[in-house]
Amino acid sequence: MSGLQCLGEDNIWFEKPRYDEAERRFYEGANGPSTHSHHQVKSALQGRGRSRPQKRQHRNSSSASGDQELVSRMKSLELENQGLHKVVEDLRAALFKLENRVRVLERSPAVPCAKAVTVQSVKVEEDDDDEMDLFGSDEEDEEAERLKEERIAAYAAKKSKKPALIAKSSILLDVKPWDDETDMSKLEECVRSVVADGLLWGQSKLVPVGYGIKKLQIGCVVEDDKVGTDLLEEEITKFEDYVQSVDVAAFNKI
Repeated sequence: MSGLQCLGEDNIWFEKPRYDEAERRFYEGANGPSTHSHHQVKSALQGRGRSRPQKRQHRNSSSASGDQELVSRMKSLELENQGLHKVVEDLRAALFKLENRVRVLERSPAVPCAKAVTVQSVKVEEDDDDEMDLFGSDEEDEEAERLKEERIAAYAAKKSKKPALIAKSSILLDVKPWDDETDMSKLEECVRSVVADGLLWGQSKLVPVGYGIKKLQIGCVVEDDKVGTDLLEEEITKFEDYVQSVDVAAFNKI
């Protein structure tokens, strides 16, 4: 807002006599009607009247400085906008040149490459014709066949010496007794007495089930082609005096 607009909207100057009269009555009511107070009110009003032009001048100077700052910012923005326009025009020109070059390359036929390929193929065919022996014997074919058989035999022997991978699994079994009076050490001894090719027993522990009953949790490693879970369950449940049931708690491939 400029200084002229501020002055246009200021209504105090038009009602100045009313404000002076109200201020005079206020001081007379506070201090009583005296000449000294009247002089004080008059001097205060005069000082106030002198301060108003100073405020008006300060407003005009601040509004002028704000206008100058706004004008300078607008000039800087215009210069920056001109620079951006120039950059965009340069990019458009470069893109236009690139598109024209691509069009020219797409329209031109690749004749030199085709000629080069044709010449090379002709040279290779001539070399093959020169190396061909029309009067060769069957001895070379027999020698090549013998070498081929020797290589096949050597590869087969090398492959047979390589150890085959054996598929193994890690199994965790839960062996449950009949009651809390079952001898768990004897039960574990019976389980470990199961022996088979490809079976290796691991660690074991007693796990509480409830009401004083504990189950035997035992791990083992088996070869998949030789030992399965059905075989283990069948062999362990043969000890009917100690074993009630067998469950597979975990099964992992190794």
